[in-house]
Amino acid sequence: MSGRRVFFYVQHLLGIGHLRRAATIARALRKEGLSVAFLSGGPPVAGLDLGGAELVQLPPALTADAAFSGLVDADGRPVDAAWRERRRAALLEAFDRIEPEVVLIELFPFGRRAFRFELLPLLEAAAKRRPRRPACVSSVRDILVAKNDPGRLAETVSVTRRYFDRVLVHGDPRLVRFDATFAAATDIADLLHYTGYVVDGERPTERPGERGKDGEGEVLVSAGGGAVGEALLRTALAARPLTSLKAAPWRFVTGTNMPEAAAAALAAAAPAGVVVERFREDFPNLLRNCRLSISQGGYNTVLELLCAGARAVIVPFARGGETEQTLRAQLLAERGLCTVVDESGLTPEKLAAAIEAALAAGPARIGDIDVAGAAATARAVAALATAAADGTLPPLPRR
Repeated sequence: MSGRRVFFYVQHLLGIGHLRRAATIARALRKEGLSVAFLSGGPPVAGLDLGGAELVQLPPALTADAAFSGLVDADGRPVDAAWRERRRAALLEAFDRIEPEVVLIELFPFGRRAFRFELLPLLEAAAKRRPRRPACVSSVRDILVAKNDPGRLAETVSVTRRYFDRVLVHGDPRLVRFDATFAAATDIADLLHYTGYVVDGERPTERPGERGKDGEGEVLVSAGGGAVGEALLRTALAARPLTSLKAAPWRFVTGTNMPEAAAAALAAAAPAGVVVERFREDFPNLLRNCRLSISQGGYNTVLELLCAGARAVIVPFARGGETEQTLRAQLLAERGLCTVVDESGLTPEKLAAAIEAALAAGPARIGDIDVAGAAATARAVAALATAAADGTLPPLPRR
């Protein structure tokens, strides 16, 4: 690897939202002239565009179920001590080989506590690196899954202040502040830096003059990565004949992580006028052209919706104690940017009523929300890489 080096760790467990946002950041880092080693701890995802970053695939881990009840390996077996030791060794060997100026860790220590077995040793190795230690940076989305356990908050603050030089919050405080879901934010306020929202805006089909007409006038129903979207898509199919858009073309994009059998069953049940697809590389264009979008409320999907100016019905994923999507959707609804339907008790009738409400409300307008987060993140990381190379980082731990 040449140039300033970034060691970028990301672990996706259920969907691929974390991985997609991290990939967008990796491309921005490469554009900033940084070399990037992209350490992925989840299942491999075909066609992931890292902008020329080196992909280092760790032994994959994923959640056992939508309730995040435990970790399993690529074969669905619960992970054990031997598996953890192999993962830790692979991670630390990569760190020693790459010798980065910046260690960038997605979500930890604000999440991914199950991976402390490897991340704390990584952070220790970074802190002890001589003659110059790398900068350590946490990359975290705008909204966390709310945890108000005082002990957990204190542990998170302690780890942050002991090991991290910066916490990059990928959001805009004009929409939501980090302390809305992290109650101890004031204890690390000097380390927090809002980058703006990270939006995937680099696909070739999004360039001026290449918008195309695919998806014009359609209802676009999507499930992100698809791991937990089956119920929403089935409900939307049942809601179609109950709406004023029953004669319009509908396109269902299941996501590559939806089980094959579920996607096949949806396709078999689709009547004339309904298309079911697994994936669309030009998804942002489909959003720009659609008459209405129906989706869950993940970070990437919501930001793409806003940038597209689409009318939107959002059904936030809320199982397993997840609160992130619900809060983000509510904040956007308060601004008149979407119509929200609770996942709990979702019926075709409720979804059909939300569709009519969204049509009456008109398209979303992003307004003053900052969506230049990828480039801002890259600039911040580049500055820290320079400081690390120059040996001008302040000493750790921070108290």
